[in-house]
Amino acid sequence: MRVISGTARGTKLRSPSGGETRPITDRAKEALFNIISPKIPHCRFLDLFAGTGGVGIEALSRGAEHATFVELSKRIYADLSWNLQRTRLDSRAVIHNIDAFQFLEKSRESPFDIIFVAPPQWRGMCQSALDSLCKEIRLLADEGMVIAQHDPHEFVQVDSDILIEYRRKIYGGVQLNFYRKEGNL
Repeated sequence: MRVISGTARGTKLRSPSGGETRPITDRAKEALFNIISPKIPHCRFLDLFAGTGGVGIEALSRGAEHATFVELSKRIYADLSWNLQRTRLDSRAVIHNIDAFQFLEKSRESPFDIIFVAPPQWRGMCQSALDSLCKEIRLLADEGMVIAQHDPHEFVQVDSDILIEYRRKIYGGVQLNFYRKEGNL
């Protein structure tokens, strides 16, 4: 794992200590950032189920103003903290060692421009996280976007008028679904 572009370009990131995470592939990460790059400068980025932080760190490296990382595992939280220090991006980041669903329910942070959701696969957590985001839509800026990462064979659909899917991309074993608030398409 490495940072692809920006101020920390080429920096190797610490891989997960255990088999608890599935980091996004460089190919999928590069494609993702090619799509969202116009929104990155000066944005507030939420990396939910952050793992070792590869996506949020990439956003910071490319000019995001601030990134919030949410990771429950203490071991992976330590790897994430190390990665932020190694890239020297830790001054623009906050890490929460808490359950993602608790974070969504209790957070009083300012709205985020981009929310990246990449929970463990095949547990129905992606669907649950998107449903929770619909209930806590105050966390998404009016012109913001939500991106969900999951396996292409894992069915994920938002059954809500609040978040509307406007784009879907598949890169090998990674599917990315893009959502915006109703009325902001």
